[in-house]
Amino acid sequence: MIQSVDRAIQLMLALQGTRRLGVTELAERLGLAKGTVHGLLRTLTARAVVEQDPETGKYMLGPALLRLGNVYLENQELRSRSLRWTDALAQRTESAVRVGVLVVPDVLVVHHAFRPEGGTQFLEVGIGIPAHASCMGKAILAFRPSDFDRLVDEPLRRLTGTTEVDPAALRNELAEVRTTAIAFEREEAVLGEWGVAGAIFGASGRAIGAVAVVLAGSQVRDDLDEVTVEAVRDTARAISRELGADSWPAETGS
Repeated sequence: MIQSVDRAIQLMLALQGTRRLGVTELAERLGLAKGTVHGLLRTLTARAVVEQDPETGKYMLGPALLRLGNVYLENQELRSRSLRWTDALAQRTESAVRVGVLVVPDVLVVHHAFRPEGGTQFLEVGIGIPAHASCMGKAILAFRPSDFDRLVDEPLRRLTGTTEVDPAALRNELAEVRTTAIAFEREEAVLGEWGVAGAIFGASGRAIGAVAVVLAGSQVRDDLDEVTVEAVRDTARAISRELGADSWPAETGS
């Protein structure tokens, strides 16, 4: 690992979490000398990866990251292959649909299809949801045990009263998910939000993402209906097939 690159990435991740920080604050968070942090900031600012607020002197992420993010989305095969399937799923379930990839400790939304009924909706592409509290995260983690082990190296964050933060309980839940490649979320990340997700596999059999239907609690009576679950299952299978997976769930998923 190249130390300077690793430090620059840690710095950007720190800014991602807090928006604006000064040199002293960053140095304390990263455990680095202020001179080292200042040097990193000068380099990143020169490339517009970071920019400085002229009024406060604090630093924030810069516009160059938006360009990099757009390039990533344009070249993301999972996203491009899923577009027509997610639009159809949104119509079939009359609900919003997300496609996500695992970036421990979160699952990152790379595509978002609005619910057909309209109304006020906000594009969610680029948001991160704690993987342990997300049906998409659980659908992927069930087939990637090494990533789950990395996730539970740190204490898990409780977002609502129903968020499961016990690693042993989560491990048991993922064992069940592994048999069906379908995972559920019941107000674990956001109050009033339920979801069901299916794992998406690539040609190698690796779980590379997940597709989820997002439901408001008012749409759910006792549990998610089988029609919605079947629609998610069909969509996850179809996207996996387009990506070259031989079977669904894939026989290998490590």
